[in-house]
Amino acid sequence: MGSVAAAQALRRDLRAFSEEFPDPGNQPVSFVALFDDVFEDELAFERRLWEHLQVVHDLDRQEYAWDATVSDHPSDEQFSMSIGGRAYFVVGMHPKASRLARRSPMPCLVFNFHNQFESLKESGKYGTMQNAIRKRDLALQGSINPVLARFGESSEARQYSGREVPADWVCPFSGKKAHV
Repeated sequence: MGSVAAAQALRRDLRAFSEEFPDPGNQPVSFVALFDDVFEDELAFERRLWEHLQVVHDLDRQEYAWDATVSDHPSDEQFSMSIGGRAYFVVGMHPKASRLARRSPMPCLVFNFHNQFESLKESGKYGTMQNAIRKRDLALQGSINPVLARFGESSEARQYSGREVPADWVCPFSGKKAHV
């Protein structure tokens, strides 16, 4: 995670995934990238997650512009990660996550199409899905994940690693203009 080779492979595979699902609508589809890294804690995972997304972006911007439907500024409420010209919501998971719902046997990044969330909102299914997720989180851990925000109400960058970040947290990612 964070290497140029892994970033190149992720870009290639996400482009193929994007071509396979040009308009998934309400069909739930996700792309999961698995890594064999070992992290001592949540902070180490978070640092590497953002390092990896930065390497992916630095390579990607040589060929693709940022998806114009979302912001490239991680502090913006309209931010979403853009790869291959398409916006994604990213969910980081790993064995040391404090939230049980974010634990996985190995580190992984789950990519969901940003426009899929928009489609779910338009269809009225987003609220139902969000309520079900929060209900399961409450049953599993006894509380709702404090980093979860309603879609579009705060920067989703704060949610990517799953770690509860302080109010003054600054995302280490920098979206840069494309060299296309």
